[in-house]
Amino acid sequence: MATQHPVLALDIGGTKLAVAMVTPDGRTHGFLSEPTEKHRGPDAVIAHLFDMGRRSVESAGVGTPAAVGISCGGPLDAAAGILTGPLHLPGWIDVPIVAMATEAFGVPAVVENDATAAVLGEHRFGAARGADIALYLTLSTGVGGGSIIDGRLHRGAAGNGGEFGHVMVRPGGRRCECGRHGCLEAYASGTNIAVRAGELLADDDRASSLRALPVVRAEHVSAAAAAGDPLARELWDETMALLGQAVTDLVNVFEPNVVVLGGGVTRSGALLLDPVRDIVGRTAMPPAAARAVVTLAGLGDEVCVVGAGALALDLDLSLHLDLKGSARV
Repeated sequence: MATQHPVLALDIGGTKLAVAMVTPDGRTHGFLSEPTEKHRGPDAVIAHLFDMGRRSVESAGVGTPAAVGISCGGPLDAAAGILTGPLHLPGWIDVPIVAMATEAFGVPAVVENDATAAVLGEHRFGAARGADIALYLTLSTGVGGGSIIDGRLHRGAAGNGGEFGHVMVRPGGRRCECGRHGCLEAYASGTNIAVRAGELLADDDRASSLRALPVVRAEHVSAAAAAGDPLARELWDETMALLGQAVTDLVNVFEPNVVVLGGGVTRSGALLLDPVRDIVGRTAMPPAAARAVVTLAGLGDEVCVVGAGALALDLDLSLHLDLKGSARV
């Protein structure tokens, strides 16, 4: 049983905001993506996000939303509907995002960790469809994670489980935004790939095509590595080795059917997927290594939006059942 009502999905990223209307088949309508401009602070960014939402509703042409789903990096309190202090959004302390969205759009709203929402989207509509155990890692401004265990979304005791970006890959290594040193996020996020590239360029006098760029981003590093730039290749290979190590550890712990990799860094495609698959295949413990499929997100850049939509679809359905006197799902 599924609701037949469209919902509005809002994704709050450290680099970009994305919105769309989502129908029960998982399709997006009126998709918009615009820069977050997080330096403007939560009030201005949320006002921009809600304006995007209204524009999406108008352009989608699928009707008015029955509910709003919001995805955002943590920490957050999903039960209370509050962003308690997202690491990628400095200064966003105890933002009552669900109450704000409910007031703005006049319908019920729900918030969830972005990668948790993403794994729900991939499980329902994408590359992890039907899997009993599925893991999702997003490699973007930060590194997040989410999991499906026994076919059900796993949130953790307080709703912030699945912080795969804070798996330790190099004890005592680079400082992470979480305050520890050596987390996967400190090496494999798009932000930190770019930072590390800048540091390497400053410390290493080898020729590199990256030196001609006014600002180096992660996609420049992957493109230069693919073109054979030795400095970029060294950095990329180190990053993939650490990512592969982290995914291997997760495969050993969870023994999943599928590990889905998403986020902007994965636009590098086979340059990322092939070495990670190779490392997992060679170093994960049997039989986990043979069973786990490592793949890219089937929903592409829209994964968090579709995931937020799936949350809102479930919310609308549960409220609909409540009105009929049935148990909530």
